[in-house]
Amino acid sequence: MSPGDEQGYTETGHTRTRLPDPDPYGGAPRRPHRSSSRSLVTVVGVVVLLIAAIAFANRGGEGGGDGAPAKDNEPKSAPTAATGTRPVTTKTGTIPTGYPHTEQGAQSAAANYAVVLWSDGMIDTASRHRIIETVADPSAVSRLQSVFDANYSSDFLKNIGLNPDGSVPKDATFVDRTLPAGTKTTSYGSETATVDVWCNTLFGMAGESSNNPVTSGWSTVTFKLKWNGSDWKVLETSQRTGPTPITGDNPVSGADEIGKAVKEFGGFTYAR
Repeated sequence: MSPGDEQGYTETGHTRTRLPDPDPYGGAPRRPHRSSSRSLVTVVGVVVLLIAAIAFANRGGEGGGDGAPAKDNEPKSAPTAATGTRPVTTKTGTIPTGYPHTEQGAQSAAANYAVVLWSDGMIDTASRHRIIETVADPSAVSRLQSVFDANYSSDFLKNIGLNPDGSVPKDATFVDRTLPAGTKTTSYGSETATVDVWCNTLFGMAGESSNNPVTSGWSTVTFKLKWNGSDWKVLETSQRTGPTPITGDNPVSGADEIGKAVKEFGGFTYAR
């Protein structure tokens, strides 16, 4: 493509020659024809602006005697809108830690703790214990480890298609990923906070021979958190189903595509 093409011009191979016309105006400079079009456009534009201004003034008068629009019609920020507060910047291992001593900090902690406590890192016993030791308050570590150890029993691992030791069968990809959709503080104080995290979860085994294909589910995880003087830590967790939206019409992807996506797309650090 030539530079002339890029600007919208067409090369014809001809040269224009402008011939002098008889000048009925005594040699005064003649206004180009295009200028008269611009003048017409200018006049029309002014008329349109005047009409719009009159219409706007009349509409404004409907809201009250001062002509100002009624404030009830002004858009308001949703209470769950994302804020501009900088997210946590420190980590313990791969887990974000060091949340601010604020309500928003408690929400950020709960969202990230939901991600890690319902992830494929919880399958291996040693990894599971490290995760719990990182996110839990010292007073709750032993109890939470017992609860999660019972959840990830050998029978459970077998039922979801894993080997008894928690390893993944050959030519398969285990998927366990939690995606927070939003958070809500149900109680907040200087020492403790209770936060609900609404989540979408991907769970199952991606593989041609899998009897447990990857499915998507919705749940709400509730965290009771404690401020330990420098960070929010988990005291208790519970989980319930929903709210669950209607499934869309997207075609279902094959096991290979799901397994590839999980390996290629990394997770996020969540913060309000």
